[in-house]
Amino acid sequence: MAEALAKEGANLVLASRSTDRLSALAGALTANGAHVVAVPADITRPEDRERTIRAAIERFGGLDVLINNAGVGSFGHFESSSEAILRQIMEVNFFAPAELIRLAIPHLARGRNPAIVNISSMCGRRGLPAWPEYSASKFALNGLTESLRGEMARFNIDVLLIVPGLTRSDLGSHLLRNEGRMKIDFTKGMSPEAAAKRIIRAIQRNRTESVLGWDARWMLRINRLLPWLVDRLLARRVRQLYADESEAQKKPGGKNGGPGPSISDRVNRSVAL
Repeated sequence: MAEALAKEGANLVLASRSTDRLSALAGALTANGAHVVAVPADITRPEDRERTIRAAIERFGGLDVLINNAGVGSFGHFESSSEAILRQIMEVNFFAPAELIRLAIPHLARGRNPAIVNISSMCGRRGLPAWPEYSASKFALNGLTESLRGEMARFNIDVLLIVPGLTRSDLGSHLLRNEGRMKIDFTKGMSPEAAAKRIIRAIQRNRTESVLGWDARWMLRINRLLPWLVDRLLARRVRQLYADESEAQKKPGGKNGGPGPSISDRVNRSVAL
């Protein structure tokens, strides 16, 4: 995205924890005539978020577009995960973008054709097994985006949502857990260049929501029309992947072994409220 935006003539403030890669990218873009500020930053730290926004104001005199693109994921089932992983994912994928937006609003309100661009995921429109924390964080980001769309109208700030499918990014190399049984081949996802092109087109055309990638488009289209079918197919796939454990722990009744429990069975058991 940085390379594509530079070609469009944008002035860029780039924030990343990967200092060496950040410096190399900024250097390459600067060598090609772009105006770039590199800010080594961990966006979960309030002082780093403030420093990133301040860099745009001090170097370029203002802020026109904020793109929230940082993200982290965990691949594995919820029951074997931990509170620490859930909180880390929510910090990176939801709380950090939310607070960057809060910091940016006064400056965007004075910007030229200002916009907030949140990079979500198809997991934010359809939760997927083995991605519970990631799905939850992206659903939260989607909800915030939709809420802000109405609020930001009084500042004339557009709020755009990008919903990519599988992408050839570094996400799979930096998972907090990688214990899911479904094989996910990130190399078969859409290229970063194709994703960047679509994202920039969405910004230029002011598209409220853009779904990127054939996998995201078909999944979300089917889920919109037949959510029960998607539920059933996903559940069947999980049962297949865990068939060995299911056989060992199989019990009478329930969804795997005949009729489920009656309502009296459910209400006569202890319930936590």
